[in-house]
Amino acid sequence: MEMNTRLQVEHPITEEVTGVDLVEWQLRVAAGQELPIKHQKHIPLFGHSIEARIYSEDPSNNFLPGSGTIRILHEPVQKDGIRVDTGVVQGDEISTFYDPMISKLIATGKDRNQAIERLAYALSKY
Repeated sequence: MEMNTRLQVEHPITEEVTGVDLVEWQLRVAAGQELPIKHQKHIPLFGHSIEARIYSEDPSNNFLPGSGTIRILHEPVQKDGIRVDTGVVQGDEISTFYDPMISKLIATGKDRNQAIERLAYALSKY
C-alpha cells in the first residue's frame, strides 16, 4: 500500500468542489490535531471545477520554458467561480532554475459546461 503525504498540484480542484481546505487539514494533522471530517462519505461534493496552468513558455521556440522579467501581468478578476493561485507579480523574474509556472487558474461552476465557460472567459482576460 502506498501513502502520499504531499498535496497534489491539482488540490485547488478538490478544495473548490468540496469546500475543504486541504492545506489547513495538513497543518492540523502536523500539529497533532484530528481531521475535522474522518470519513470520505461525509465530505460534501458540489459543482465542477477545471484548472489551467499558466506558464512562461516561448511559442516561437517550440514552447520551451521562457525566462526573464515579467513585464506585463494582467490576471483575471477573482470572482464568480474564478480563482488564481500564484506566487509572482509583475516585475518578478522567471528563472531557468525553477518551474516556469506563473499561476494556476481555477474555474468552478454548477456543472462542467459552466466551469468551461468561466475558464474560457478568465483565460481571455490574461
